[in-house]
Amino acid sequence: MKYVANCSFGKDSLSMTLRILEEGLPLEEVVFYDTGMEFDSIYHNRDRMRKLLMEKKIPFTELCPDHSFLFDMLVRPVRYRKKGDRPYPYHYGYEWCGGCARWGTAGKVSVINRYYREMYPGETIVEYIGIASDEQKRIRSYPDGRTVRKYPLIEWGMTEADCLNYCHEKGFDWKENGIDLYDILDRVSCWCCRNKNLKELKMIYRYLPEYWQRLRGIQSRIPEPMKGTGKSVFELEERFEREIRAEKPVQMKEVRKNGTENSSSQSKGRSFEKYGGAVSGSRTGRPGKERASG
Repeated sequence: MKYVANCSFGKDSLSMTLRILEEGLPLEEVVFYDTGMEFDSIYHNRDRMRKLLMEKKIPFTELCPDHSFLFDMLVRPVRYRKKGDRPYPYHYGYEWCGGCARWGTAGKVSVINRYYREMYPGETIVEYIGIASDEQKRIRSYPDGRTVRKYPLIEWGMTEADCLNYCHEKGFDWKENGIDLYDILDRVSCWCCRNKNLKELKMIYRYLPEYWQRLRGIQSRIPEPMKGTGKSVFELEERFEREIRAEKPVQMKEVRKNGTENSSSQSKGRSFEKYGGAVSGSRTGRPGKERASG
């Protein structure tokens, strides 16, 4: 029987792995599946954890898709389920990943299970999965006949908030551009995941312009709008810019009401206040024009 932690280096799986090490639970390997489309802070935390695992002499394995994510998304020949009167039986690329087309997740499960079979032939694998106690609805069954999945966070009663606090206590964060991603995103999954809601996409547009430019590049190559009819990346950009401009009068009213804003916290670009239900920071300026031309 082999004990393996499946760690994506988000708050849940990272806190799980850190606590497994802290409590001395059986652990013979940590596995990370790299889509190639992760936020930079994920790779930063991976590198930190890799050093920690080396000190403890625990193997760390990084797995990758059989083909690059962008190849599968944009280039791979995919046969139409119903050819109809189309002159050619294929289209190219799976397109957006998320919703009912979670081809990235299917590929991840396939690659990890194959690795277990090849690395530990005939062995039963006990795979630690990082799902918090308040997210049990996310548990999915991927039976392969030889992997037993354990959910330590549920056994410990650790919620998502507990996991984030635990990681922060251990000195880990997900800061990019001076902002912790968990302050603006519900989930730190792949930056191009179609499951991101409009609030998250607006935060990416506003505070993470380099990722927004990447989303624009992908949308320019996929006819289907990222979030459905009328909600392509380009259409959302126009919508978000209008909303951000509309927030500015509300911000000024709040400043006049509450007095002058704290200049020292603004100068650091890390002071966040809620205005009109949206998160606003002093560093945003007018991001729409800058992002569109980058």
